[in-house]
Amino acid sequence: MKWFQKSIRLPAVKRGFHLITDLLEAQLPELEDFDLGLAHVFIQHTSAGLCINENADPTVRHDFEQHFNKMVPENAPYYKHTLEGPDDMPAHIKAALLGNSVTVPITNGRLALGTWQGIYLCEHRDQGGKRTVVVTLQGQ
Repeated sequence: MKWFQKSIRLPAVKRGFHLITDLLEAQLPELEDFDLGLAHVFIQHTSAGLCINENADPTVRHDFEQHFNKMVPENAPYYKHTLEGPDDMPAHIKAALLGNSVTVPITNGRLALGTWQGIYLCEHRDQGGKRTVVVTLQGQ
């Protein structure tokens, strides 16, 4: 059994849902060393998340953003954590709902995502800045 771990700094992006699959694969030539295994991707932030979903139609990412903004509104009168701006507490809630990691099978040196699947960086802050993910590869 082999293990490999790498931190990858993602570029700053605007608020929304962004495909990062190609970026991750480009930063992980080590994937080719694994015939069978798992890739665990963990984001080291509490106001952004990760998920796997549709990779072809960008309107899916738009609709995710619209839905999450209605489901978890800014400036709710019951929020107490407001010092970092109106998008901060909603960002924490959205990140908790989506989660901070995804695990993808590795098959023949590639991420074994479905035809229409991609890994999303879910940026919930207006000015989130650069984000860091830790990718752990395990397998043979």
